Amino acid sequence: MTSTTVVDRPPSTTRRGDASRLPSLTGLRWIAALLVFGFHAGTMRIIAEPGHQAVVGEIFTLGLSGVQFFFILSGFVLVWSARVGDSRRRFWRRRLAKIYPNHLVMWALAMLAALWFADPINPVAALENLFLLQAWDPRPGYFYSVNNVSWSLSCELFFYLCLPLALPLVRRARPWMLWAVVIAMPLLILALWPGQLLVPEQSRWWFAQIFPLVRSLEFWMGVAAAELMLRGRWRGPRLPLATVIFVATWVAASQWIRAELWAALLSVAYVLVIAAAADADVHGRRSPLRSRLMVWLGEVSFAFYLVHVFAIMTILRLTGDWGTGLPGWWGVPAVIGFLLLTLALAALLHRYVEQPMMRRLAPSRAASAPPPAAGAAGPPTQPPAEAGAEPPAGSPVQPRTGSPAGLPRQRVAGDEPSTAGRRDPHR
Repeated sequence: MTSTTVVDRPPSTTRRGDASRLPSLTGLRWIAALLVFGFHAGTMRIIAEPGHQAVVGEIFTLGLSGVQFFFILSGFVLVWSARVGDSRRRFWRRRLAKIYPNHLVMWALAMLAALWFADPINPVAALENLFLLQAWDPRPGYFYSVNNVSWSLSCELFFYLCLPLALPLVRRARPWMLWAVVIAMPLLILALWPGQLLVPEQSRWWFAQIFPLVRSLEFWMGVAAAELMLRGRWRGPRLPLATVIFVATWVAASQWIRAELWAALLSVAYVLVIAAAADADVHGRRSPLRSRLMVWLGEVSFAFYLVHVFAIMTILRLTGDWGTGLPGWWGVPAVIGFLLLTLALAALLHRYVEQPMMRRLAPSRAASAPPPAAGAAGPPTQPPAEAGAEPPAGSPVQPRTGSPAGLPRQRVAGDEPSTAGRRDPHR
């Protein structure tokens, strides 16, 4: 069973994305972040008992493919919320205001921890990490440096630089071109498996897993899907069926499908779920992803991602269990404890760094939109909230008056999906 999403394509005098949010996409961010946490809980050896460790490993085998989810979601959300008349400079400023304060705080904490443990510090790698350039450096120890999960922020920064330059072309592209992008990207991801053999052996991991140009394939897949949906040209399953497809793909990939096919298959499952969740919000259909709890968890997921590896590693080093894990049954409660501790730390980072810095540093989105043309049909659009300010979780989706389809334009709360993952061996 499929549905056709019809979203009004506003005239140039209408600002894009200035109504309410897509809370279901915010809720999806938490699910992806949780999968990444589970993967790292296994690979970082929190649990020493082999049987328990095997269970965690089996459940979260594909957990780090959540990085694909975040990159696809990032492209989808940023196109969905883009505004006609918004300047490149204002867009870039908002993106930096969103990601850099959290990154800077975690960079400083990681450097202090390195000094505390008397770890050797590579000044070049530290500076590359500080300025989010590390994903461009293929040398081992450079792209995974300081707070090593921030390599994906380096990729996101590249996506942010490219999107305003490419968006005019995206908006002029014919629907078949956009569909070609959606279909071609999983095939290109699949081609990376043999393609990496053309790269020197010592750089193959970096090329296939870290290199921003390669990782942008997932981002552009989300961009094309969002543009199709904005034009009412997206064809895909509704959320229940998309969820079933995702779960079935996940189970099949982890149990029966060869590893080199995982990333391509999961990218398709992810884009279907993302589009279906957005469709559910636009049409007011039922979605458990937009509950108040899920939206809050999604809002702190970016901070959660930045904190979780650092918190786990630091505590295990302080207790002397780093590299060995906790024996017996202690490992399982420790994983739960790390989850709750990381969530608490993420809430603090979100509340006292991310939100206030967005309000202070990001330009108001209201100032970026041009005034309505004289004689423009329909009532004036309502001014959007200041960047970083969000309506209460679970706010109802209200239809815009004057909309041809009677459907709202949407904005996603905290319109930046957190990226995730330290290692992704499944590409």
